[in-house]
Amino acid sequence: MAKKKGVRILVKLKSTESGHIYHTEKNRRNDPQRLELRRYDPVVRKHVLYRETK
Repeated sequence: MAKKKGVRILVKLKSTESGHIYHTEKNRRNDPQRLELRRYDPVVRKHVLYRETK
């Protein structure tokens, strides 16, 4: 039996300043567009914009 697609999916958030990546989940129904969050980047040691990648 095939499992139906869930509402929550795993996404990768990549830093705009360096190559650092966070992994998180998002709700496909509430956030159909790509996520953009400000998170801490340990490579450059400051908060920067992270964008969702595929």
